Amino acid sequence: MSRDTFTDRQVMLDPYYEFYHYYDEVPPVVDFHQHSFYEIFFFLSGNVDYNIEGKIYHLRPGDILLTNNLDIHRPEISPGKPYERFVIWISDSFFDTVQLCGDDLKACFSDAASKDYRLIRPDDANLIQLRNLCLHIDQAQRDNLLGSRAIAASYLLQFLVFLSRCYYEKSSLLTEDITENQAVNQALAYINENISQDLSLDELADHLFISKFYLCKQFKHFTGMSVYQYIMKKRLIISLNMLRRGVPVTNACLECGFNDYSNYLKAFKREFGKNPKEFLKMA
Repeated sequence: MSRDTFTDRQVMLDPYYEFYHYYDEVPPVVDFHQHSFYEIFFFLSGNVDYNIEGKIYHLRPGDILLTNNLDIHRPEISPGKPYERFVIWISDSFFDTVQLCGDDLKACFSDAASKDYRLIRPDDANLIQLRNLCLHIDQAQRDNLLGSRAIAASYLLQFLVFLSRCYYEKSSLLTEDITENQAVNQALAYINENISQDLSLDELADHLFISKFYLCKQFKHFTGMSVYQYIMKKRLIISLNMLRRGVPVTNACLECGFNDYSNYLKAFKREFGKNPKEFLKMA
């Protein structure tokens, strides 16, 4: 089975999907990030705690995580074991094509985000099936034969079907391998529900009936950033997705809670390296 060289690139080069098999003897350092596509993280080995939106998943081999185009996340990798995983990136374009067949294979991502629970732990039979399909995808996309790309896509479609079945067949949410803080969870939920409104640390603390000091400390610990940094990053991510859907720049600015257009432009360029018009031109 081939192995890919890990990079910190968070932009898709293919318009539909990308599949990677990574194996690192020395754990890479990965910062908190998000991306415009959907990601399937299929964990094979290593010592990894995966932080998604302030909730930390202590992974076991065979675990699968789903992240969408709004989730802020990062793996925290400790040395001691080789770090191996399959990573699949899927764009809206691929899912739109699949939906022509009548199945919404993107629904599990939305459901996982709404429940704030993104872990799938397949049973042995499903784990073997999903792993074998990854091996088939890997082999097909490396074959330099007519139709290999179509074959790889067909294996990916099968993988998504079995993955969705595993997601909806799980009997209950696993809690023993998750570290979280209830106050942080409530703060994140409130921020995401009111992202277009004026938000402040004082308002959050008052809403949760806790001290600002406690909230700041716990929020930083579980999300890796301050309350202000998280709000800014989430607003910018949402505005970016709105721009991709064709929403005018000024509308995206206001609907995401930015009251000052010039500050929005500066923040956007600082976060994404381009101002909104340059981004749209590139897209």
